[in-house]
Amino acid sequence: MPERAPRVLAVRLDGLGDVLLTGPALRQVAARASRLDLLVSPAGSPAAQLLPGVDEVLVVDAPWCGYTPAAVVPGVLDRLLHELRSRHYDEALVFTSYHQSPLPMALLLKWAGVARVSGTSDAYPGSLLDVRHRRVAGGDDPGTGGGHEVEAARALATAAGFPPAPGEDDRLRIRPVPVHAASRPYVVVHPSASVPSRSPLPTLAGEVVVALRGAGWDVVVTGPPADAGSAIAGSFADTDLAGQTTFPGLAGVLAGAACVVAPNTGPAHLAAAVGTPVVSLFSPVVPADRWAPWGVPTVVLGDQQAACRGTRARQCPVAGHPCLGGIRPQDVVDAVESLVGPPPGERQPLPAHRSEEARA
Repeated sequence: MPERAPRVLAVRLDGLGDVLLTGPALRQVAARASRLDLLVSPAGSPAAQLLPGVDEVLVVDAPWCGYTPAAVVPGVLDRLLHELRSRHYDEALVFTSYHQSPLPMALLLKWAGVARVSGTSDAYPGSLLDVRHRRVAGGDDPGTGGGHEVEAARALATAAGFPPAPGEDDRLRIRPVPVHAASRPYVVVHPSASVPSRSPLPTLAGEVVVALRGAGWDVVVTGPPADAGSAIAGSFADTDLAGQTTFPGLAGVLAGAACVVAPNTGPAHLAAAVGTPVVSLFSPVVPADRWAPWGVPTVVLGDQQAACRGTRARQCPVAGHPCLGGIRPQDVVDAVESLVGPPPGERQPLPAHRSEEARA
């Protein structure tokens, strides 16, 4: 008799973008599993709900992950152990970024009775990992190499025994969502990131919207509520949707756009997942070769050699935010048009006094 396909749990305890970037690897696993569940953080759950190939999404606020990690609460981990035991998984894959360790999660999985656990680790795993994948085979990764996060996740899936099927692509994908309808082609400006060091200054966000409108584009602004960059940009936009969309709704807005302008944040990866080109305002606190939008036409703007390079800083460590502060609004206009061409037709230019207000 043929061997039974395994029941698999995948783990990706991080934000929206991290979960989306794991999607191609999850499709590899799903193709060879009888069931694939995905354990994520509360922050990553909206993205996980949209990933094809995932049967069920489980959520835990783990104390070793996240921008503001949860406190260690034994009862939370006890409940997670009970849930994992009750589901009788044959194996698990723990997906992480290079700077993270799969070992806390691997310990819980082994404690819950999962027989085979795979993860990427340069730290000695003892008996916690049955498949110990190394991001750079035969050597330690200094933190700047090892390929894009999509490639690293797929490499772990392959090492764990879930290679890609012939002809399978590595594009980011989500389940179908209704596409935002508009009377004219539009550009989305999403000016904020969850990590402050990766966001452009709010004044630049407003100037970018003014420049795009002056070049003839309709502009839609998206972003979280009560965000300074979104508030300034939204005041000059044709449509201000900041704080007004669900995550699937945001996906629909991005899917209907000609292009998306965003920093290194989850919505930039969501744009890639719906096939929309991205102008990435990329702070080099993490390397662009690992974290830039994947699989769509992209222009990366920002000084990738700035002093903050590779620091993983959450707050900008250099006065004036020079890595993104040197971007000119016209640079963004030129980048958009290099990806999708000029805007069709004519529109009324933005009044001069509003351009001046954007710089105030």
